[in-house]
Amino acid sequence: MRSLAGQVFLLQLTVVVLLVAAALIALVVQVRHDSMTDARHRTLAAAQAFANAPGLLTALDRPNPTAVLQPRAEAARKAAGVDAIIVYRVDGITLTHSDPRQIGKHIIGPYAEAAAGKPFTRTFQGSLGLSVVSAVPVKDTDGSVVAIVAAPVTVGTVQQGVNRQLPVLIGGAAGALAVAAGGAGLVSRRLRRQTHGLGPAEMTRMYEHHDAVLHAVREGVLIIGGDGRLLLANDEARRLLDLPEDAEGRQVTGLGLGADLAGMLTSGRPATDEVHLAADRLLAVNKRLTTPRGPVGSVVTLRDTTELLALSGRAELARERLRLLYDAGVRIGTTLDVTRTTEELAEAAVPPFADVVTVELLDPVLHGEEPSDANAEMRRTAVVGLTGDPPLYPVGELIQFAAHHPSAAAVSAGRAVLVTDLSTCDGWRAQDPERARRVLGYGIHSLVVVPLRARGVLLGMAHFWRMGTSPPFEEEDVFFAEELAARAAVCIDNARRYTREHTTAVALQRSLLPRGLPEQPALDVAYRYLPARAGVGGDWFDVIPLSSVRVALVVGDVVGHGLHAAATMGRLRTAVHNFSVLDMPPEELLGRMDELVAQIDAEEADAGDEPGITGATCQYAIYDPTSGQVSAATAGHPGLAVVHPDGTVTFPPVPVSPPLGLGAGLPCESTELTVPEGSRLVLYTDGLLQGRAPDAGLEALRGALAGPDRDPEATCAAVIEAMLPAQPRYDTALLVARTRRLDRSRIAEWDVPRDPAAVAPVRTACVRRLAEWGLEEIALTAELILSELITNAIRYGTEPITVRLLRERTLIYEVSDGSSTSPRLRLAKVTDEGGRGLFLVAQFTERWGTRYTPTGKVIWAEQSLHDGGPPTAEGMGDLLLGPGDDTAW
Repeated sequence: MRSLAGQVFLLQLTVVVLLVAAALIALVVQVRHDSMTDARHRTLAAAQAFANAPGLLTALDRPNPTAVLQPRAEAARKAAGVDAIIVYRVDGITLTHSDPRQIGKHIIGPYAEAAAGKPFTRTFQGSLGLSVVSAVPVKDTDGSVVAIVAAPVTVGTVQQGVNRQLPVLIGGAAGALAVAAGGAGLVSRRLRRQTHGLGPAEMTRMYEHHDAVLHAVREGVLIIGGDGRLLLANDEARRLLDLPEDAEGRQVTGLGLGADLAGMLTSGRPATDEVHLAADRLLAVNKRLTTPRGPVGSVVTLRDTTELLALSGRAELARERLRLLYDAGVRIGTTLDVTRTTEELAEAAVPPFADVVTVELLDPVLHGEEPSDANAEMRRTAVVGLTGDPPLYPVGELIQFAAHHPSAAAVSAGRAVLVTDLSTCDGWRAQDPERARRVLGYGIHSLVVVPLRARGVLLGMAHFWRMGTSPPFEEEDVFFAEELAARAAVCIDNARRYTREHTTAVALQRSLLPRGLPEQPALDVAYRYLPARAGVGGDWFDVIPLSSVRVALVVGDVVGHGLHAAATMGRLRTAVHNFSVLDMPPEELLGRMDELVAQIDAEEADAGDEPGITGATCQYAIYDPTSGQVSAATAGHPGLAVVHPDGTVTFPPVPVSPPLGLGAGLPCESTELTVPEGSRLVLYTDGLLQGRAPDAGLEALRGALAGPDRDPEATCAAVIEAMLPAQPRYDTALLVARTRRLDRSRIAEWDVPRDPAAVAPVRTACVRRLAEWGLEEIALTAELILSELITNAIRYGTEPITVRLLRERTLIYEVSDGSSTSPRLRLAKVTDEGGRGLFLVAQFTERWGTRYTPTGKVIWAEQSLHDGGPPTAEGMGDLLLGPGDDTAW
């Protein structure tokens, strides 16, 4: 009921109810009036008819008129529909009555007029109650009144007739009310649709707002019907189109508009910001169809763009510049190469902004260093936009800008410098007059110089040139050039810092990786190390000579890239070297490495400064050329491959332990195998199998290794070519070693019983073998060394005791026994009788040590074959009497 339609419905319903009620009352009153009138007429007619009935006078003359008249009166009453036919004599005595008890009684009533011979009709309170009574005189033949006939009808009888008509009247009124309410509802429903359920206040407010907005808005508004007639135009539309006063209701084509604009307005297509000419104005026209939300037609808005035309060009230029900056942000800095980043800056600005772009950087920036002297020479790193024989400085040229050159002014001012006309710039021409003349002759005429700064540090300069028919640079171009240079400077600085870090990491890695392979007779070794595209990593390898001509082959991998990975690799490589000096078997060495890495991880976790090195892997293999035996163990690393002399490739099963630092104290396991001479041992990091499933990678490696016999260098080249792309994603280390066997003629071995008397025969046999080898000049020294080692083994060791001589680049003494006690050096006092034997061994050999075996230990020593001859007696005396050491087994 708050809506206008609801209020109209309520008002209509109220009016209808009032009208129906008034009509009903009027009808009831009219019915009652008509009933009373009918009662008067009926009673009068009944009374006259009975009074004039034939035989009435005769009956009155009889002695008992009631007996004759009463039946007739009852019959007449019933026929006339009155309540009674009463016959009175002139003296008021009742002759007939509907109530027999009233017969013979004297009736008092208004019958004077009837007695005087004049009929009348009255409402009278009689014996029947309030009644309508008509009285008619009965005249004799002489005209005298002899009786009076009255015909009454009670008001109750009349009311009963009215009451019988009331249901019909009320039913008709109700029907009329229902019809009227239904019609009002239909009208209200349609009104609700037309007014969208709005209330009067809302409609008033909407109209006020509509009128205010429609005529106050600075856009023209037209509403056009489906038949092409203009239905509404606001004040702005009238002004813009110069419409006549009576434009509304007329056809649009008849309003004097241009054919193009009028055709668009009357067409059935929408439009968005279409520009049309109306008189001297450029109008942006937007048109939307009102269907299906409204009647067929369209709504058109008009906007005067004449004054915005000039601004639109600037807006388009600004939009183009923003797009260029966005594209430049995507294109510049795609690599972390300083030179390439400057080239990307130049390529991004040519040709959308400049015809030619040159970029110069300070030399330290190119090497990743922090520039210190802003006035130093700059090296040109990029030139884009020139063809033929360019007159500008070429790429790579070192340039020292003169004091009055625009570039020097830009450096000192710290902002861009604009040179609209180069021909009038004396400072630029003075830099190199001959080159300036060639530049102007080439057609270059305008310049913007922008310093490249990042973090407040000058990195270089960017020169934007225009030539030919291109317009000179303006002040607005300077801001864009500065923004472009600022974005590029950040990318250049990032590349510089990456270059510095990369250079540092590469230098560190090169210092930590082997710079060459040690000389050793057991293996012919070749290697390859390929860093990943992302920079240096933690892959490493090593070849470590061990005692008794044995050689250790090592490969390892540290997860990650950069300085931390390289430094970690160096730490692990150093640790492997240190443990290798102790002549540990592979499984024990990796166990020690696992403990070391776990300890380092725990220390760094407590410090919280650096990430741990958990995830490092390592494979350690020892090759013994005297037996051809290979002992290998691995901690989370791929196993080795063996290429046999016939070209077949096998992957011996090597028990794999967890990566270093994750072993949790579990023992490592190793495997031993014997390979024929000429076999190739191949150790590698998992980068060699990158991008392949493990089985597929091994099959690919098998295919690359199989085939005819190749030396290690050729094998490395073939494997790298077959397995890796040009720029691998991961670090890769590859180590190929072809085995050699030590000639049996260069090996001498004796079993020694545990008897001091056995020392001399064994010593004699050893001297004899040295003579066979042509080593008589060192026989005396060999006797001293062997005597000490064999005597100590007999004295402190257990059986079996064995002596072995190996002749290679050095003479190697090995004395093995079944005990696990190890000798050590200690200071011997001057008064001690013993304790100087091992000291003599250490003095006359290059190095010595202890190696443990599954059955005991081996004391070994290496003597140079060119030591200058046997010791003299004086030298021996000095050694024996001087401070020495004792041997504890």
